[in-house]
Amino acid sequence: MSERAAEGAPTLLVATANQGKLRELRALIQGFSLISLRDVGIDDLDEPFADYRSNATAKALEASRRSGLLALADDSGLEVDALGGAPSWFSARFGGVHGRDQANRETLVAALDGVEAAARTARFRCCVAVADCKGPLGERVILGVGTCGGRVLDAPRGSGGFGYDPLLVPDGFDETLAELDESVKNSLSHRARAIVAVMPGLRAYVSASRGVRS
Repeated sequence: MSERAAEGAPTLLVATANQGKLRELRALIQGFSLISLRDVGIDDLDEPFADYRSNATAKALEASRRSGLLALADDSGLEVDALGGAPSWFSARFGGVHGRDQANRETLVAALDGVEAAARTARFRCCVAVADCKGPLGERVILGVGTCGGRVLDAPRGSGGFGYDPLLVPDGFDETLAELDESVKNSLSHRARAIVAVMPGLRAYVSASRGVRS
């Protein structure tokens, strides 16, 4: 889908300031006009909890409360078996500063130094939450989850995607997520699968509530 949604499409606030994530979601979510936190003057929101569901829920509710809009938030992370499941929910700040993709990748590569290829199994996990605090949902959320398994390389490859994408080769492929064509990535990524899981509930809610602001 192009970044220009159909005229009259309901507005969906994506609770992120990450433009890479916003572009990815615009390719995944059809029938909505997606805007970011920057478009409504909200700074990036905190992720204070130690699990994806709680962080996604908190961000979606906060974005919806402050904007008055239907809002979608996600929390995701990379779980590496050789690191006991780390960096997990701490993935975005693994390198010390939130959102520094290169630092995060370098920290991960260093942490896996000397680990053989067969032991570098990992998975991306994502939880998506949708909130509409001024609508029928109130303080409840619609949830979807998705995972994408693979193995971590010892050096990044590819210029697509963002975050840890250049380091993860998904199961069944020889290319990293950053090397795969966008349409292929969007058929198997953890975020794509979480969106697929949440969309039936989101569409049903929009159709039933008739109160979603466009």
